[in-house]
Amino acid sequence: MSLNTKPIHQEIATIALVVNDYDEAIEFYTQKLNFTLVEDTHLSDSKRWVVVKPQNAQGTSLLLAKATGDQQLSAVGNQAGGRVMLFLNTNDFWRDYDYMCANGVKFLEQPREESYGNVAVFEDLYGNKWDLLERF
Repeated sequence: MSLNTKPIHQEIATIALVVNDYDEAIEFYTQKLNFTLVEDTHLSDSKRWVVVKPQNAQGTSLLLAKATGDQQLSAVGNQAGGRVMLFLNTNDFWRDYDYMCANGVKFLEQPREESYGNVAVFEDLYGNKWDLLERF
């Protein structure tokens, strides 16, 4: 038994998202989804540490990891096996929906009102499915 009396505090800080190309992924997330580029550090000629997150977000960020090898390349765009993989919460659904539509983001359905909030499924540039969600 541990003598440490600190309360448990854990959080998911970063999620790796396998991409085909760093620059095209940065452009999509910063220009089409209005995310902030947090870090872009060159680690070698072929590897970078690229982190993006929604504006003013305090929590989880995305590590844009360039795919290498057949196994990773086959996962680009299908990291969740065709299910919605990520959930982008917003405080203004219609502002973000209109912005994303105006910038060419592909929505797979019309926005709908559910008992928990407004939601619509969209795809990122590789086909990963996301929910845009404003909770009531």
